[in-house]
Amino acid sequence: MKIKENFVLRQVADTWVVLPLGDAAISFDGMIKLNESSALLWKTLENGCSREDLAKVLTKQYDVDYERALKDVDSFLQKLSQVGCIE
Repeated sequence: MKIKENFVLRQVADTWVVLPLGDAAISFDGMIKLNESSALLWKTLENGCSREDLAKVLTKQYDVDYERALKDVDSFLQKLSQVGCIE
């Protein structure tokens, strides 16, 4: 899976936000605020990867076991899917 082209991640001060561009801005009016770990997952998704790859990224960066990381990844992906950010 991968982030759709019409969404970009930007850092504003110490806050990460996702903004829609082009046609996405018409159907998605607003922005998504991400924490540091979600921004890390987003950056990984920009190049395309699997949910398992995302969980491994979390376990390498943070003190979390693989099963917990996988649950967090699933929750994150579900939210992105609901707003139409991933393909």
